Amino acid sequence: MQSEIKRITTHILREFKQKGEKIACLTSYDFSMAKLVDSAGIEVILVGDSASNVMAGHETTLPITVDQMIYHAQGVVRGVKRALVVVDLPFGSYQGNSTEALRTAVRIMKESEAHAVKMEGGVEIEDCIRRVLSAGIPVMGHLGLTPQSIYKFGTYTVRAKEEQEAALLRSNARLLEDLGCFGVVLEKIPARLAREVSASLTIPTIGIGAGNGCDGQILVIHDMLGINKDFSPRFLRRYADLAEVMNTAFMNYISDVKAGDFPNEKESY
Repeated sequence: MQSEIKRITTHILREFKQKGEKIACLTSYDFSMAKLVDSAGIEVILVGDSASNVMAGHETTLPITVDQMIYHAQGVVRGVKRALVVVDLPFGSYQGNSTEALRTAVRIMKESEAHAVKMEGGVEIEDCIRRVLSAGIPVMGHLGLTPQSIYKFGTYTVRAKEEQEAALLRSNARLLEDLGCFGVVLEKIPARLAREVSASLTIPTIGIGAGNGCDGQILVIHDMLGINKDFSPRFLRRYADLAEVMNTAFMNYISDVKAGDFPNEKESY
């Protein structure tokens, strides 16, 4: 399947959903990592505002700027030949101002050459989503736990466990589809609700901490590779322990330098 598709598009993602083929997504923030992820066959690469955490060391996603998101996205796009590259609109660059939302989205698309943007929220940002879509820019939605609203929630706990919030999430998911979003991330909500919402939509859902009933899954690459050892939520599966591999390599390098064994004769001119 991978060799047959030269470039993943939003249309192809919808075809995946129709065929029942799961969509594999990961985050990336730089050229080298994106090149590896893309060559492995990942369908969607998200240049997430999680770069604020894993690349810059901030406690939340809120501090990262539009310029910083564009910088990360530029590197990712240069490393990708097949995957659809989606870029988060960062906090403060769209909420409550549809003109600013369009300006931000246009900048990201023009300066990074990415393929789509992602925006957190439902009815409260309806005008912003509508304005961005009106410019022909593909938009992915994001419901459930929305990290840009962490100070409003006050916790990273599972969202939509109560029926009132679950009903709002269902309504917002339908709204995003009706507006024209090509997909929606469902983060940290009950698996049963995510499965129900996924079945009710014609656009694909991408889950993170939302069970296996979604049409695809996404993880932060530093988490799933075991580079970031400080974050261990229930939904995270570590596919490698690169922190240990890298630490061993660093220690071996230090040892070889101290012993005068690196560089050796073959490694010298």
